[in-house]
Amino acid sequence: MRFLPRLVVSAALGIAAFLSWRLLLQTPADGQGGDLDPKVDEGFTLTLDTFLHIQQLRKKRLRAFCSQSHKVTTLPRSQEERAYLLSSLRVSTRLDLLYCQVPSMGMEEWQQLLEKLEKENITLPVLLPYHRRHTKETQLSKFNQTEIEAILGSYIKVLFVRDPFHRLITTFLQGMGSSPSFSSFVQDVLDSETHSTSVDWKPLVSLCQPCLVQYDYVVMFGFHRQELGHLLRRAGLPVDSLLPKFTDTQVLWTYRWLTEQMFSELSVQQKKQLSRFYRWDLAAFPFSSSLLSDHLSTPETSQK
Repeated sequence: MRFLPRLVVSAALGIAAFLSWRLLLQTPADGQGGDLDPKVDEGFTLTLDTFLHIQQLRKKRLRAFCSQSHKVTTLPRSQEERAYLLSSLRVSTRLDLLYCQVPSMGMEEWQQLLEKLEKENITLPVLLPYHRRHTKETQLSKFNQTEIEAILGSYIKVLFVRDPFHRLITTFLQGMGSSPSFSSFVQDVLDSETHSTSVDWKPLVSLCQPCLVQYDYVVMFGFHRQELGHLLRRAGLPVDSLLPKFTDTQVLWTYRWLTEQMFSELSVQQKKQLSRFYRWDLAAFPFSSSLLSDHLSTPETSQK
């Protein structure tokens, strides 16, 4: 019976998806705080100018965070350290793209798109300062230091971000834990902070190293199709006929309802601890509507 709560939540999630999609078609636009919350009507179109402006705001926030947080900003000389820091970074040597692959981020359509693009006979317009070497290897940490530095300096680098509490809900619903309730699952996550933390819920800042990797684009969950469309067209990639039907906008609206229900299951202490656990993500990225932000105190800038 321990999985019954998860089944109930999953059923509710399906019902909410339908209801939230109807609300999506009726709610006016509101792009507060530079995060471009998808409260948009049916005909909403993200213009290129707006996309570029929002990218500037997100990257400016990241630079401010990095200047205060004392996170790693230079590539370690030790291969072991590099392997640890870059373990979540993936590359496409055929498309000259780098991105951070994180569980429970809703990146399935993005990876399917990359697979399609890699099969196309594409000639990229940008000349790199070194000879292109196509390889099936996708883990950045597997390349040598010279190659890594070249990739970081020339590839288009994309960072996907999502409300950390939504990531937790997704992880729980996908059964990536043996806890019978969401509250006990969250407690397992909090207890794991004292030892090796699973990448399924590890903070994005720790996984993607945004102070070491100067990402060119920061893409928010909820606007994948329009943001990635602009991004890839600027990279010279023929995406118009290949872009899949991203579902992140509908999923995000579903989670707006679900978040309040699951957040109410947590104790005040758990909410405070969870906000501290994700304090770097909340400081680095514009999660203006995250419930965790309400319980966040200023992070200690000296802590690694």
